[in-house]
Amino acid sequence: RLIKKLLNADPCSLPPMDLKLAEESKQKSSVEEPTELELKDLPSHLEYAFLEDSNKLPVIIAKNLKVNEREALLNVLKSHKRAIAWKIYDIKGIDPRFCTHKILMEDDYKPAVHSQRRVNPKIHDVIKKEVIKLLDAEMIYPISDSPWVSPIHCVPKKGGITLVANEDNELIPTRLVTGWRVCIDYRKLNDATRKDN
Repeated sequence: RLIKKLLNADPCSLPPMDLKLAEESKQKSSVEEPTELELKDLPSHLEYAFLEDSNKLPVIIAKNLKVNEREALLNVLKSHKRAIAWKIYDIKGIDPRFCTHKILMEDDYKPAVHSQRRVNPKIHDVIKKEVIKLLDAEMIYPISDSPWVSPIHCVPKKGGITLVANEDNELIPTRLVTGWRVCIDYRKLNDATRKDN
């Protein structure tokens, strides 16, 4: 009902919104200064195509396109490559405060600082690689004055089940670990967060 009421209402009667223009970013766009990206394996029906020479500005397209369809698609994408947001700062005109997530806290919360748990060297390399990937993509950034510190840990990605013979030649079903998933333990933060309802 509320949506219907808003759609049918006179737009002049809506309260004014305090929208401010975002300051122009000083960083160069990804089109002017393309970054090296880690390309992942794709399903068999998809492939990477590049909008710049030397494997820059990758896009994913269907593999079964005809040559003329592929060329036409890439020409359109190349002519409009500035319309694609390769990174967050490529999106112009949006105030970061508008698209930044805020966590509402309970009034009586106390920040919790947890030290990082010890991990074995193999897991340490997995965590390091994932953190570097997120830093390069500018999804995370280092800060030193946060009142909250939550530990990182790795959990195995579950694969299929294989049968492994034990010492008595009995077949034991074992879950195959295909990789590792890096997670953050946010239990303390979740306890202090104000719930929606």
